[in-house]
Amino acid sequence: MTARTVFVAGGTSGINLGLAQRFAERGDRVAVLSRSQDKVDAAVASLGPEARGYAADVRDADAVNRAFTDVADTWGPIDVVVSGAAGNFVAPAADLSPGGFEAVVAIDLLGTFHVAKAAWPHLRKPGASIVNISAAQAWLPSPGQVHVSAAKSGVDQVTRTLAIEWGPAGVRINSVAPGPIRGTEGMARLAPTPSAEDAWTRAVPLGRFGEIDDVWQAVAWLTSDAASYVTGVVLSVDGGLSLGGSSAIAAAMGA
Repeated sequence: MTARTVFVAGGTSGINLGLAQRFAERGDRVAVLSRSQDKVDAAVASLGPEARGYAADVRDADAVNRAFTDVADTWGPIDVVVSGAAGNFVAPAADLSPGGFEAVVAIDLLGTFHVAKAAWPHLRKPGASIVNISAAQAWLPSPGQVHVSAAKSGVDQVTRTLAIEWGPAGVRINSVAPGPIRGTEGMARLAPTPSAEDAWTRAVPLGRFGEIDDVWQAVAWLTSDAASYVTGVVLSVDGGLSLGGSSAIAAAMGA
């Protein structure tokens, strides 16, 4: 299997770290980026000898540009980008500060654009693939999640628009929308107690939390030749949670 060059933004914790590790296990060269130098160092150590890390904020376009340029200068054209930097917390809109709303939109939406824009000059053309990490809140209004809903809706529209603009160059862009995934910081915030976890589990038709490997299987497919004719897609990996609509998520969150 030919090694590829992979860049994972937000790749030092949770789903994104798990994805970075799976790419490394298959023999790819992997670079990760996130704000914490300590987390970057720990992630790189877990990825093996062919790994690079960058402590940078996705809200800082210049810093993101420098990271992508360094990766391309070191390893050549970039084959796969996973854009997963995100922020989330539960806050009813009436209690949400303007700064809190702005922070989530800036990390999730503006950060997604910065990553894609910085990647563009260095992508392998044709053949590169970008996967943006979305969420069901993008299309399902969810209590306490107005900031996330706004940001992830924007992320999915960035995905669709870039799929149109960059398709002629042979670059594919898709989104993956994970549901409740075990062992992630996001679910620790959304389901902080056993009873809350039970409520989420009942809302999922498949009756369980997902695992990081469930997300990996979707990302592995989307970034493979098997999905060479797939672009502009938002793929739910949520055990059917989103099929229940907003009422299912509201029930899971105790609203």
